[in-house]
Amino acid sequence: MNYRFEASRKEVSTFTNQELRDQFLIENIFEPNQIHLTYTIYDRMIIGGAMPVLGEIKLPNPEKLKADYFLERRELGIINVGGPGVIKADGQSFEISKLSAVYLGIGTQDVSFQSVSANEPAQFYLLSSPAHATYPNEKLDRENVITVNVGSLENSNHRTIYKYIHKEGIQSCQLVMGLTILEPGSIWNTMPAHVHDRRMEAYLYFDVKPGQAVLHLMGEAQETKHIWVHNHQAVISPPWSIHSGAGTQNYSFIWGMAGENKDYTDMDFSEISELR
Repeated sequence: MNYRFEASRKEVSTFTNQELRDQFLIENIFEPNQIHLTYTIYDRMIIGGAMPVLGEIKLPNPEKLKADYFLERRELGIINVGGPGVIKADGQSFEISKLSAVYLGIGTQDVSFQSVSANEPAQFYLLSSPAHATYPNEKLDRENVITVNVGSLENSNHRTIYKYIHKEGIQSCQLVMGLTILEPGSIWNTMPAHVHDRRMEAYLYFDVKPGQAVLHLMGEAQETKHIWVHNHQAVISPPWSIHSGAGTQNYSFIWGMAGENKDYTDMDFSEISELR
Protein backbone atom coordinates (compact mmCIF):
# COMPACT_ATOMS: atom_id res chain seq x y z
CA MET A 1 0.00 0.00 0.00
CA ASN A 2 1.41 3.33 -1.12
CA TYR A 3 1.05 6.51 0.92
CA ARG A 4 0.22 10.01 -0.28
CA PHE A 5 0.58 12.81 2.23
CA GLU A 6 -1.19 16.16 2.14
CA ALA A 7 0.03 19.22 0.25
CA SER A 8 -0.98 22.79 1.06
CA ARG A 9 -2.45 25.24 -1.44
CA LYS A 10 0.78 27.23 -1.31
CA GLU A 11 2.90 24.17 -2.06
CA VAL A 12 0.72 23.11 -4.97
CA SER A 13 0.92 26.57 -6.52
CA THR A 14 4.67 26.02 -6.97
CA PHE A 15 4.54 22.41 -8.22
CA THR A 16 5.98 21.37 -11.55
CA ASN A 17 3.81 19.11 -13.68
CA GLN A 18 5.76 16.05 -12.53
CA GLU A 19 5.41 17.03 -8.87
CA LEU A 20 1.67 17.45 -9.39
CA ARG A 21 1.43 13.99 -10.94
CA ASP A 22 3.53 12.40 -8.21
CA GLN A 23 1.31 13.93 -5.52
CA PHE A 24 -2.18 13.44 -6.93
CA LEU A 25 -2.20 10.94 -9.84
CA ILE A 26 -2.52 7.19 -9.25
CA GLU A 27 -1.34 5.55 -12.46
CA ASN A 28 -1.40 1.86 -11.56
CA ILE A 29 -4.86 0.72 -10.44
CA PHE A 30 -5.41 -2.61 -12.17
CA GLU A 31 -2.84 -5.38 -12.62
CA PRO A 32 -3.68 -9.05 -13.29
CA ASN A 33 -3.97 -11.11 -10.09
CA GLN A 34 -3.00 -8.14 -7.92
CA ILE A 35 -4.62 -5.66 -5.53
CA HIS A 36 -3.12 -2.16 -5.54
CA LEU A 37 -3.93 0.27 -2.72
CA THR A 38 -3.06 3.94 -2.17
CA TYR A 39 -3.65 5.57 1.21
CA THR A 40 -4.20 9.32 1.11
CA ILE A 41 -4.11 11.46 4.24
CA TYR A 42 -7.09 13.45 2.89
CA ASP A 43 -9.92 12.04 5.05
CA ARG A 44 -7.78 8.87 5.20
CA MET A 45 -9.34 7.48 2.04
CA ILE A 46 -7.86 4.31 0.51
CA ILE A 47 -8.11 4.08 -3.28
CA GLY A 48 -7.39 0.83 -5.09
CA GLY A 49 -8.20 -1.86 -7.58
CA ALA A 50 -8.46 -5.64 -7.68
CA MET A 51 -8.13 -7.57 -10.94
CA PRO A 52 -8.47 -11.32 -10.42
CA VAL A 53 -7.73 -13.42 -13.49
CA LEU A 54 -6.70 -16.89 -12.30
CA GLY A 55 -8.56 -17.91 -9.17
CA GLU A 56 -9.49 -15.55 -6.34
CA ILE A 57 -7.46 -12.89 -4.60
CA LYS A 58 -8.04 -11.78 -1.02
CA LEU A 59 -8.30 -8.26 0.35
CA PRO A 60 -5.03 -7.78 2.25
CA ASN A 61 -4.50 -6.26 5.66
CA PRO A 62 -1.57 -3.84 5.23
CA GLU A 63 0.62 -3.74 8.31
CA LYS A 64 0.48 0.06 8.46
CA LEU A 65 -3.25 -0.02 9.16
CA LYS A 66 -2.43 -1.50 12.59
CA ALA A 67 -5.69 -3.46 12.42
CA ASP A 68 -6.63 -7.11 12.88
CA TYR A 69 -8.24 -7.04 9.43
CA PHE A 70 -8.79 -4.45 6.70
CA LEU A 71 -12.36 -3.50 7.62
CA GLU A 72 -11.92 -3.54 11.38
CA ARG A 73 -12.36 0.25 11.45
CA ARG A 74 -13.32 0.90 7.82
CA GLU A 75 -16.06 0.55 5.21
CA LEU A 76 -15.55 -0.30 1.53
CA GLY A 77 -17.32 0.62 -1.70
CA ILE A 78 -16.70 -1.46 -4.83
CA ILE A 79 -17.74 -0.82 -8.45
CA ASN A 80 -16.88 -3.27 -11.22
CA VAL A 81 -15.59 -1.70 -14.46
CA GLY A 82 -14.61 -4.99 -16.11
CA GLY A 83 -16.16 -8.36 -16.88
CA PRO A 84 -18.53 -10.27 -14.59
CA GLY A 85 -17.10 -11.08 -11.19
CA VAL A 86 -17.83 -12.45 -7.72
CA ILE A 87 -17.15 -10.79 -4.37
CA LYS A 88 -17.19 -12.99 -1.28
CA ALA A 89 -17.61 -11.39 2.14
CA ASP A 90 -17.77 -13.49 5.30
CA GLY A 91 -19.34 -16.39 3.43
CA GLN A 92 -21.80 -14.28 1.42
CA SER A 93 -21.35 -14.14 -2.37
CA PHE A 94 -22.22 -11.19 -4.60
CA GLU A 95 -22.20 -11.72 -8.37
CA ILE A 96 -21.77 -8.36 -10.09
CA SER A 97 -21.56 -7.35 -13.72
CA LYS A 98 -19.97 -4.22 -15.14
CA LEU A 99 -21.12 -1.01 -13.42
CA SER A 100 -22.77 -2.84 -10.53
CA ALA A 101 -21.63 -2.17 -6.98
CA VAL A 102 -21.17 -3.74 -3.55
CA TYR A 103 -20.89 -2.03 -0.17
CA LEU A 104 -19.12 -3.77 2.72
CA GLY A 105 -19.49 -2.38 6.20
CA ILE A 106 -17.20 -2.17 9.19
CA GLY A 107 -16.55 -5.55 10.79
CA THR A 108 -16.50 -7.60 7.58
CA GLN A 109 -13.43 -9.79 7.96
CA ASP A 110 -12.92 -12.18 5.05
CA VAL A 111 -13.14 -10.51 1.60
CA SER A 112 -12.07 -11.98 -1.73
CA PHE A 113 -12.49 -11.23 -5.43
CA GLN A 114 -12.88 -13.55 -8.42
CA SER A 115 -13.64 -13.27 -12.14
CA VAL A 116 -16.26 -15.38 -13.88
CA SER A 117 -13.98 -15.73 -16.92
CA ALA A 118 -10.23 -15.27 -17.23
CA ASN A 119 -10.81 -14.10 -20.82
CA GLU A 120 -12.89 -11.17 -19.54
CA PRO A 121 -11.59 -10.45 -16.04
CA ALA A 122 -13.46 -8.31 -13.56
CA GLN A 123 -11.88 -5.03 -12.52
CA PHE A 124 -13.05 -4.01 -9.08
CA TYR A 125 -12.46 -0.36 -8.16
CA LEU A 126 -12.13 0.06 -4.40
CA LEU A 127 -12.75 3.06 -2.15
CA SER A 128 -12.46 2.74 1.61
CA SER A 129 -12.91 5.30 4.37
CA PRO A 130 -12.84 5.12 8.18
CA ALA A 131 -16.17 4.19 9.75
CA HIS A 132 -17.66 4.33 13.24
CA ALA A 133 -21.10 2.83 12.57
CA THR A 134 -22.15 -0.50 11.05
CA TYR A 135 -24.30 -0.71 7.93
CA PRO A 136 -25.31 -3.96 6.18
CA ASN A 137 -23.37 -5.37 3.27
CA GLU A 138 -25.36 -4.73 0.12
CA LYS A 139 -25.26 -5.19 -3.65
CA LEU A 140 -26.74 -2.72 -6.15
CA ASP A 141 -27.14 -3.66 -9.82
CA ARG A 142 -26.70 -0.98 -12.44
CA GLU A 143 -30.32 -1.34 -13.52
CA ASN A 144 -31.55 -0.27 -10.07
CA VAL A 145 -29.30 2.77 -9.56
CA ILE A 146 -30.82 6.25 -9.18
CA THR A 147 -29.82 8.27 -12.25
CA VAL A 148 -29.91 11.96 -13.16
CA ASN A 149 -29.46 13.42 -16.64
CA VAL A 150 -27.67 16.76 -16.61
CA GLY A 151 -25.95 19.15 -18.99
CA SER A 152 -26.53 19.53 -22.72
CA LEU A 153 -24.88 18.68 -25.99
CA GLU A 154 -24.76 22.41 -26.79
CA ASN A 155 -22.47 22.90 -23.78
CA SER A 156 -20.52 19.69 -24.51
CA ASN A 157 -21.44 18.26 -21.09
CA HIS A 158 -24.50 16.03 -21.61
CA ARG A 159 -24.04 13.23 -19.08
CA THR A 160 -25.82 10.74 -16.85
CA ILE A 161 -24.98 10.57 -13.14
CA TYR A 162 -25.40 7.21 -11.37
CA LYS A 163 -25.69 7.44 -7.57
CA TYR A 164 -24.78 4.25 -5.70
CA ILE A 165 -23.71 4.97 -2.12
CA HIS A 166 -25.48 8.09 -0.81
CA LYS A 167 -28.29 9.23 1.45
CA GLU A 168 -31.05 7.88 -0.83
CA GLY A 169 -29.18 4.75 -1.96
CA ILE A 170 -26.89 2.26 -0.26
CA GLN A 171 -26.38 3.46 3.29
CA SER A 172 -22.90 4.04 4.68
CA CYS A 173 -21.13 5.74 7.54
CA GLN A 174 -19.41 8.48 5.51
CA LEU A 175 -18.55 7.04 2.10
CA VAL A 176 -20.32 8.49 -0.98
CA MET A 177 -19.80 6.85 -4.36
CA GLY A 178 -21.17 6.87 -7.90
CA LEU A 179 -20.21 7.35 -11.52
CA THR A 180 -20.85 9.59 -14.51
CA ILE A 181 -21.11 8.59 -18.17
CA LEU A 182 -20.71 11.27 -20.84
CA GLU A 183 -22.74 11.05 -24.03
CA PRO A 184 -21.01 10.97 -27.44
CA GLY A 185 -20.08 14.50 -28.45
CA SER A 186 -19.73 15.67 -24.84
CA ILE A 187 -16.36 16.06 -23.17
CA TRP A 188 -16.79 18.21 -20.03
CA ASN A 189 -17.48 16.80 -16.59
CA THR A 190 -18.51 18.88 -13.55
CA MET A 191 -18.63 22.23 -15.31
CA PRO A 192 -19.07 24.76 -13.80
CA ALA A 193 -16.38 23.46 -11.49
CA HIS A 194 -16.87 23.29 -7.74
CA VAL A 195 -15.19 22.53 -4.44
CA HIS A 196 -16.57 21.08 -1.21
CA ASP A 197 -14.41 22.03 1.75
CA ARG A 198 -16.11 19.47 3.95
CA ARG A 199 -14.84 16.37 2.13
CA MET A 200 -12.24 15.11 -0.30
CA GLU A 201 -12.94 13.39 -3.60
CA ALA A 202 -11.27 10.92 -5.94
CA TYR A 203 -11.94 10.32 -9.64
CA LEU A 204 -11.25 7.09 -11.54
CA TYR A 205 -11.40 7.61 -15.29
CA PHE A 206 -12.50 4.55 -17.27
CA ASP A 207 -13.79 3.66 -20.73
CA VAL A 208 -11.29 6.17 -22.08
CA LYS A 209 -10.75 4.84 -25.58
CA PRO A 210 -7.27 3.86 -26.83
CA GLY A 211 -5.34 6.89 -28.02
CA GLN A 212 -7.60 9.28 -26.09
CA ALA A 213 -7.09 11.07 -22.75
CA VAL A 214 -8.74 13.42 -20.25
CA LEU A 215 -7.36 16.79 -19.19
CA HIS A 216 -8.16 16.87 -15.45
CA LEU A 217 -8.32 20.33 -13.89
CA MET A 218 -7.54 20.90 -10.22
CA GLY A 219 -6.14 23.51 -7.84
CA GLU A 220 -7.74 26.77 -6.76
CA ALA A 221 -10.22 28.40 -9.13
CA GLN A 222 -7.96 31.44 -9.62
CA GLU A 223 -4.83 29.31 -10.10
CA THR A 224 -5.81 26.10 -11.85
CA LYS A 225 -3.47 23.20 -12.58
CA HIS A 226 -3.91 20.28 -14.93
CA ILE A 227 -3.00 16.60 -15.23
CA TRP A 228 -3.38 14.48 -18.36
CA VAL A 229 -5.10 11.24 -17.31
CA HIS A 230 -5.44 7.99 -19.25
CA ASN A 231 -7.71 4.97 -18.95
CA HIS A 232 -7.95 3.37 -15.49
CA GLN A 233 -6.01 6.11 -13.76
CA ALA A 234 -7.25 8.01 -10.71
CA VAL A 235 -6.80 11.52 -9.34
CA ILE A 236 -6.91 12.54 -5.67
CA SER A 237 -8.73 15.84 -5.13
CA PRO A 238 -8.12 17.77 -1.87
CA PRO A 239 -11.12 19.49 -0.24
CA TRP A 240 -9.90 22.93 -1.35
CA SER A 241 -9.39 21.97 -5.01
CA ILE A 242 -11.75 22.20 -7.94
CA HIS A 243 -12.17 18.95 -9.88
CA SER A 244 -13.27 19.02 -13.47
CA GLY A 245 -12.05 17.73 -16.79
CA ALA A 246 -12.36 17.63 -20.56
CA GLY A 247 -11.66 14.60 -22.71
CA THR A 248 -10.47 14.27 -26.26
CA GLN A 249 -13.59 12.07 -26.62
CA ASN A 250 -16.44 11.11 -24.32
CA TYR A 251 -15.52 8.87 -21.36
CA SER A 252 -16.75 7.78 -17.94
CA PHE A 253 -15.51 8.26 -14.40
CA ILE A 254 -16.23 7.02 -10.88
CA TRP A 255 -16.44 9.67 -8.18
CA GLY A 256 -16.06 8.92 -4.51
CA MET A 257 -16.04 11.14 -1.43
CA ALA A 258 -15.50 10.95 2.31
CA GLY A 259 -15.54 13.59 4.98
CA GLU A 260 -17.95 15.56 7.11
CA ASN A 261 -21.25 14.73 5.39
CA LYS A 262 -22.97 12.58 2.76
CA ASP A 263 -24.95 15.37 1.09
CA TYR A 264 -24.33 14.94 -2.65
CA THR A 265 -25.39 18.54 -3.34
CA ASP A 266 -22.88 20.03 -0.86
CA MET A 267 -20.87 21.94 -3.48
CA ASP A 268 -19.48 25.47 -3.71
CA PHE A 269 -19.48 26.39 -7.40
CA SER A 270 -16.96 28.57 -9.20
CA GLU A 271 -18.32 30.66 -12.04
CA ILE A 272 -16.71 29.89 -15.39
CA SER A 273 -15.79 33.57 -15.70
CA GLU A 274 -13.82 33.29 -12.44
CA LEU A 275 -11.53 30.48 -13.59
CA ARG A 276 -7.91 31.37 -14.19
